[in-house]
Amino acid sequence: MKNITVEQLKAKIDSGEPINLIDCREPHEYAESRIGGKLIPLGKFQTMQVEEIEDLKDEEVIVYCRSGRRSMMACMVLDQMGFKDTVNVEGGILAWQEKYEVSK
Repeated sequence: MKNITVEQLKAKIDSGEPINLIDCREPHEYAESRIGGKLIPLGKFQTMQVEEIEDLKDEEVIVYCRSGRRSMMACMVLDQMGFKDTVNVEGGILAWQEKYEVSK
């Protein structure tokens, strides 16, 4: 697992390069604010129910949550499942909200 700052993530998004972005918060949190990405709550990682991203094992997968703790756990699970390039967003959506707009 690597870490990425919200500034680095925004630069990737703004550059238009395709990224695999996963939001591991709960559905109600996702409904309140989001920066994009596929919603897969942490509980699905913990029970290893991530079939929908199984084909991304050899690609960079960037995971975020509210503060960076849940996404770190999600990355650790993905690492154990054989994902080769997991990236945790430091500070999560809270750090993003300090600097940028979020979608609702």
